[in-house]
Amino acid sequence: MTADVQDSGKAAIVTGASRGIGYGIAEALVARGDRVCITGRNEDSLKEAVERLGADRVIGVAGKAHDEEHRAVVVERVMEAFGRVDYLVNNAGTNPVFGPIAELDLGVARKVFETNVISALGFAQQTWKAWQQANGGAIVNIASIAGVSASPFIGAYGMSKAAMVNLTLQLAHEMSPGVRVNAIAPAVVKTKFAQALYEGREAEAAASYPMGRLGTPEDIGGAAEFLLSDRSGWITGQTLVVDGGILLNAGVG
Repeated sequence: MTADVQDSGKAAIVTGASRGIGYGIAEALVARGDRVCITGRNEDSLKEAVERLGADRVIGVAGKAHDEEHRAVVVERVMEAFGRVDYLVNNAGTNPVFGPIAELDLGVARKVFETNVISALGFAQQTWKAWQQANGGAIVNIASIAGVSASPFIGAYGMSKAAMVNLTLQLAHEMSPGVRVNAIAPAVVKTKFAQALYEGREAEAAASYPMGRLGTPEDIGGAAEFLLSDRSGWITGQTLVVDGGILLNAGVG
């Protein structure tokens, strides 16, 4: 937090934010003056992220998003530390399997949905009860272009992200007018999570994007900051595709 940034008086939770997209979103919110709670599975990585973001504005709560007790503790800690929770970013996710969906182990599919979808709903329920139902706010769910198009070999992940898109619609309808709920559907962003999709072949991977490059956490951070601001005050129930134009290539060739 730089000295010339004024406290916005608002507070946010960003899940899965010790690095990558979540960190980029937390960074954007801190830069505008929000207080932020970040979560992640690795306590050491989380502490390092808190220090980089600024321990005067940021707290971290380690745990697994699919753990109901962890979700309750996160919201409790935020209310104790900041007295409010205006914004929720559901970014925590997993993609543990690569292969055809016809051969997918159903136990793995359940794990993917538990982490990517049920945890997001659980966090939304918690923040709604703790603050947003009475005071308003906004939620951003991090989906994926895998959820709005076919996603060969990562079908379970794609299915879960499609569910995130629909969860966004359901929450936006139920929580209006006080709480706006939107989603962001990124293409490949240069993070450790997506490394297998471009490592050793980044130039080749980027060549298929009309914008000529892969995404960065800052690209998604800027989009999320907008959707969690008054500038998007008449936007709800939408999925913003942030993909460097890659879906423009659908059906070409």
